[in-house]
Amino acid sequence: MDASCCEPGLAYKAIPEKAVYTYEDYCRLPEGAPYELIGGKLVMTPSPGKKHQIILKRLLKLLDNYVEDKDAGEVLCAPRDVCLAPTEVYQPDILFVAKDRLEISAEDKVNGAPDMIAEILSPSNAYYDLRKKFKAYEKYGVREYWIVDPEEASIEVYELADGKFRLAAQKEKSGTVSSVVLPGFTIKLEDIFPS
Repeated sequence: MDASCCEPGLAYKAIPEKAVYTYEDYCRLPEGAPYELIGGKLVMTPSPGKKHQIILKRLLKLLDNYVEDKDAGEVLCAPRDVCLAPTEVYQPDILFVAKDRLEISAEDKVNGAPDMIAEILSPSNAYYDLRKKFKAYEKYGVREYWIVDPEEASIEVYELADGKFRLAAQKEKSGTVSSVVLPGFTIKLEDIFPS
């Protein structure tokens, strides 16, 4: 599906109420507005808490260092629009796009499914990350999806196989998890979760 449905620099205008919003409507929000477009609905995403930010920083640093060292592609973090479809625009906590697919990473957004996404659960976003986004990431071809739960100190790694996510790894409190998309990228949970 063509996700490039908004011209860069589209001026902010009031958005009329409607049943289904599109990326064109989303582009009319002021820069930095805390919204994602999920199933055609504008969903407010409040700023994450301190624990969320610490986990994000630690995981981002490890992943970015690995990708840079291997010259494997690009790692970015929220806020960065990922436009999967005209009614599905998300800002994942962390995303990775492989070097051979960098053409999908434009200046203003990622046009299509990144190779890997990590979402860190917060009380305000857990439903969307575990249900709506999970299904959309699966449907649009994200090859690997990490769900990081600060409350349980757990990480689940899902791999896309035959169009469906399957659980590839799951650890809680301690141990290691590895990426399928980035062979050799392994992290210890103790290095991610604040004590």
